[in-house]
Amino acid sequence: MVTVRKYTAADLPDMIRIWNQVVEDGIAFPQEDILNAASGAEFFAAQSYNGVAEDENGKVCGLYILHPNNVGRCGHICNASYAVDRDMRGLHIGEKLVTDCLSQAKKLGFGVMQFNAVVATNIHARHLYERLGFTQLGVIPKGFRMKDGHYEDICPYYHEL
Repeated sequence: MVTVRKYTAADLPDMIRIWNQVVEDGIAFPQEDILNAASGAEFFAAQSYNGVAEDENGKVCGLYILHPNNVGRCGHICNASYAVDRDMRGLHIGEKLVTDCLSQAKKLGFGVMQFNAVVATNIHARHLYERLGFTQLGVIPKGFRMKDGHYEDICPYYHEL
């Protein structure tokens, strides 16, 4: 049983560890630098909302960040990123994270969720987004540099809240 809740400072070590796993994999997040305790605390504090997934034992097994995608006249559009502990992937934790994130985004007054850079080869995430009602906006050829240096297409998505 996995539940999603707002993060607390006590969650930061696990959040940083899980975030860094995805960054180190080099196939989904655009970031290249891993977080440490100080940069991680600052990074997560700068978000509009952070959710964490925890199992029945209270272990953090995933997270999301939610923030504006732009400012001013486009400030109603938000963006999010999701990370699941590599040892817990395939257990539908991502679906719980995305569903909670959509709810929190609406509560915060956002009208649209937009993903700028979903890597085309991230099939599991793409199928999840489409199942949850996201619409693909197109394809940006060779928009993402993979860890091994080759380029993959990215697929922007959006969802009206």
